[in-house]
Amino acid sequence: MAEPLVWPGKYFFYPIGNTSALCLTRDIALEESASILLLGCGDPRNILYTVFSEPDSVNRNLDFTCCDHEPAVLARNVLLFSMIIDNHLDSAILWNVFFHFHLDKRSLSALEEQCKKLIAISQNVKDWAASPYGQLMKMCTEYTLSELRRHWVLYAEMHNLSPQRLKKIQSAFTVLMNSRQKGMVSSTARSAGPVMSSAIEVVALQFRNYWKKGTTSTNSSQTASLLNPTFCYSLAGEGCNVHYATDPIQPFHLAPLFGNTKRTVSVSDFVRAAQAEFKQWCTTFHSIISSTTIPSSASPVAVRFFLGDAMAVCRSIDQFAETGMAGSGIPVDQWKTQTITLNKAEGGYGHGPSSAPTTFDVIDTSNLCDQFGLLNVIISTIPLLHLSSPTSGVLYTESLLSREQDATKEFADRLYGDITVMGLLVGLCPVDYVSGFNARSNIHELLLNESCNKPVSSKSGSVHGQFQQLTTWRRPSFGDAVYGRFTASLALYMDPWQLGTFFYDMYHKLFEQEDSATFFRMNQDNIVKAIAFSNIVYYMRETFVLFLKLVRRQLHIPDSQWRQIMDRFYDISEADDSMPMNRNNQHDFWGHLHRNGLYTVPYHQISPQKVGLFSTWGSVPTLVRVVLSVPRDKLKAVFSSPDVGTPQLTCDVISTGTPSQPRVLFEEDPEGSQGTFPLVVSFVMPTILLTELEPQEILSVSLALRSSTGSVEFVAKLGPMLRIFSAKLLDETHVHVLPEQARPFKMPPTLSSSHQTSLARTLGMMTQIGECDDVIIGLDEDCELVASLTGKISVKGDDMKRIFADKSTPISATQISPCTMRIAVGNYSQDVVYPFPVIGSQFRLRLARTSMYIEVIVPPFGPTKPDGMKLNLFPTATSVNCLLTPWNIHRVNLPRSPTINTKVSGLNKWLNLLAGSQMSNRERSLRKHQEHDRDTLMAVKDTLHSIIVRSAGIQGPACRFFALRDDATNNCDTLFFISELRYDLSCHSIVCDGYVLPLTEQLLGKIAQPVHEGDIVSITTYAGEMAAWKQLIPAFVERCRTSWTHGPNCEYVSTGKIPLTEEMEKVSICSCGKGKDVEGMYKVDLWKHFAPYVTRIALSPLFAVSYLETVGRDPEKRRCCVCRAKGKPKIKTCTGCRKVRYCSEACQKKDWKKHKKVCKP
Repeated sequence: MAEPLVWPGKYFFYPIGNTSALCLTRDIALEESASILLLGCGDPRNILYTVFSEPDSVNRNLDFTCCDHEPAVLARNVLLFSMIIDNHLDSAILWNVFFHFHLDKRSLSALEEQCKKLIAISQNVKDWAASPYGQLMKMCTEYTLSELRRHWVLYAEMHNLSPQRLKKIQSAFTVLMNSRQKGMVSSTARSAGPVMSSAIEVVALQFRNYWKKGTTSTNSSQTASLLNPTFCYSLAGEGCNVHYATDPIQPFHLAPLFGNTKRTVSVSDFVRAAQAEFKQWCTTFHSIISSTTIPSSASPVAVRFFLGDAMAVCRSIDQFAETGMAGSGIPVDQWKTQTITLNKAEGGYGHGPSSAPTTFDVIDTSNLCDQFGLLNVIISTIPLLHLSSPTSGVLYTESLLSREQDATKEFADRLYGDITVMGLLVGLCPVDYVSGFNARSNIHELLLNESCNKPVSSKSGSVHGQFQQLTTWRRPSFGDAVYGRFTASLALYMDPWQLGTFFYDMYHKLFEQEDSATFFRMNQDNIVKAIAFSNIVYYMRETFVLFLKLVRRQLHIPDSQWRQIMDRFYDISEADDSMPMNRNNQHDFWGHLHRNGLYTVPYHQISPQKVGLFSTWGSVPTLVRVVLSVPRDKLKAVFSSPDVGTPQLTCDVISTGTPSQPRVLFEEDPEGSQGTFPLVVSFVMPTILLTELEPQEILSVSLALRSSTGSVEFVAKLGPMLRIFSAKLLDETHVHVLPEQARPFKMPPTLSSSHQTSLARTLGMMTQIGECDDVIIGLDEDCELVASLTGKISVKGDDMKRIFADKSTPISATQISPCTMRIAVGNYSQDVVYPFPVIGSQFRLRLARTSMYIEVIVPPFGPTKPDGMKLNLFPTATSVNCLLTPWNIHRVNLPRSPTINTKVSGLNKWLNLLAGSQMSNRERSLRKHQEHDRDTLMAVKDTLHSIIVRSAGIQGPACRFFALRDDATNNCDTLFFISELRYDLSCHSIVCDGYVLPLTEQLLGKIAQPVHEGDIVSITTYAGEMAAWKQLIPAFVERCRTSWTHGPNCEYVSTGKIPLTEEMEKVSICSCGKGKDVEGMYKVDLWKHFAPYVTRIALSPLFAVSYLETVGRDPEKRRCCVCRAKGKPKIKTCTGCRKVRYCSEACQKKDWKKHKKVCKP
């Protein structure tokens, strides 16, 4: 990726995570050892909770690589892990040290002693690896260890500072703490998920208590007045830079506390619940790493630490995987001269079975999308993702900030292209986009967004309320449980003219708002928010170049085809005059294309002349790097104010009317932005711009603020060009010009056709007609959407050619799975696999009997469309070694999931809302009109809703015994026994912990009497729904499997099918789990008879996807509080209270006299 250079203004330190913990292995196979990359890792909550969520019976290795650009975050994490390893688990010290600003003497002493212990063993990576902690915690670079050690020294020695320095630090904390006494942070309440509304009041009380005392204690007799050194040092230096919304309760799961209580929850209850969960995590982590079942030479858990900018870390790992070179030459972060050099010592990169991974089964990116933009995250992570297995290769992205008017719909716009097209280009797609549902609930986010969506000061950095959007990305074709594995080897082709057009349209969307007129036109309905965010620009021209590089790499596009694509792009660019500001950046773009080996525009193919400062060079390259030294006083004149913010910087070359191999050395100012060294910036540019356009004597190099709507405030100080400093190109005091080497594009290896044929046969695919060629992706006439996917079969063999040439031979096509069409020529068949689910019922065949090929043309599947994923809504993915995992429903560890108290009086308030919020407004309308047969997923949701509310006893008497009864035949072949209702903590939902009994004629004879004696509730299922349940039950069973494994005689393996069948009165699940882990069946006397025949299952709600369909009230359909109209042309909300709405200014004025008396924020 490429990120703009931002002035390091006010810096916030995030020592504690601001969202609740997630299980990072929730979407991969249970027995699969996993390498997991955490970018922007923050505190260790996700690692601790992931390890806590591991089933007791599972014996696999988890290898975490934790990357963060803040050394203090990693230093604190290592400190915490080391204390857990040392078994500091029986006191409050661990909690105090990690979460409290203020410590008592005992806690501070423990912290200082632990730091001294870490200092003693961290002289270098070799010493660290040999230490008691080296087996579990590994350092990815020597620089990482040195920076962490520097912080441990600071922690250990802080209370030996002079009284004046300590007083200054304490005073800074006092000022911030006092300012938070009137603060209100509702975001912590989201940790309560579905019971969020019950948590808001006590969250506010706890937050104020924490910022008043610097501790979570509510006991007035407990005194803690000593500053915690781990909160006092960060990239901003010494002092108080902790973010003003820091809350130690945010990482924990609060739903059981508020959902199960029979009384008012106090702040003390609140804190004790968080402390109890933290202790559970730490105790489990210590137990697992101390396990004797793992050989002493290995640890079941490895945690690696990598200090650096997340995107730089990704580039360095990818570069090492390609070249094997530890030194990348990539700076660890902006404003740093230190470059990344990977540790190649034992346990580091490239050494044996314990070496650091360079590809990952799971990559979690925290909320880096808010910092870097979604495209940058995708560009950086996909090359590191292990994408060859359907049971792994998972990318998690997350955003908290909303920039658009409707936060619920914003996600779809963040890709700057259609999701299906982008999914095909980069090889990943949001799982909920192709599935049409999400097992994770965001209902509380929708409610919070609705209630808190009010403007605040833009200087606070948050113009509107947060909206947390978590997205799971996987290869879309792996949702095909039949032949999804084959798609990893597919070759794709796109028409160069169409792809070049799509690329330019995407480029246009990325940069069109650089022009102020376009900016104001496109944001006229959201102008306040747009201006506030206008200084936050994620993408540069180099970003788009790296996106092109990723696409070419993913699609294996050869040189000749790529040249046609870029020629088309260049032609449109030259003809388009709708982006006036693009001319200022065009040479930057062309230069980066050449630098990355992607394209050289005609103008840059001219060899630069040896003139001026190049006259003594041996050869003049196409690109040069210009280095500008900016005096510190020039920076202070602009950035001395504390309110300057974080404006973006840019460099320009402007016209004002030994020399053969130049080099420069950089020295970093240890004081950073507060130091005295000049600022040194560099940039790459085409050499020809310095040799052909203007005499070098009149050229200048400048550093300026990037022009945007948000930078207008600097015009008075800097002038209209926003120039901070300028120097003549030939001024050797301030300007240096160096040769810059291009990075040749390296095409990754492709699989041979023989390998593809062999793989197809291994998977049992039909290959009787010939060989399948590249799949052709066809766009629509506007080159915006995928119109068709075309699979081509080249007919092979004399006999087959003769049969095909005979026009009387019947030829047909049938869709057999979401991504697979089966073509029949007479009695011979061939399977054609596509890289994306397709609508097989709308196929077209193109028969070339002379040229001997068959083309099968199908449209791509999409939300609310037929076929595709609807052939198997709930696939269970299978790896090459027969490991299983649900593809679009996350795993849960039921024994670690707290039970829901169904006897409390407030259960109906939140559980009814959660269960009833599964459906979109469209689905609600279908349900209201009893049109279940029109939407199978809606019908399944309706059945789940019935099971949940009846099990809980919130709609009618409580019942835990259910039968699914087919409406057409009145037959019943599936029984559910619900033992408990449990909280799904990290996904803010609930699960019905139960058992499924598939009925057969043979079994019914044995259990007929207890079935008839049971108090059973029959739930009617409609057309197509029972087939969907046959698909869903294997996924619901697999997601909660913890105590048993699939044996060698598993029916899934022997048949190659999941589910085994979709037919009524036949069993869809394997027998491996039958009668196992069924203790809950013995709690009810009548159920004991069924225990040997049931399999444990975890049913849960399936929620509509809010960025695809409206969930809850549609804002556009709200009515005016005066005349009840729906808007002229758009409904407007009162900006004061955000509680009433008007259709027009006239209605607002009419109501103001009355409304102003009650209008309060």
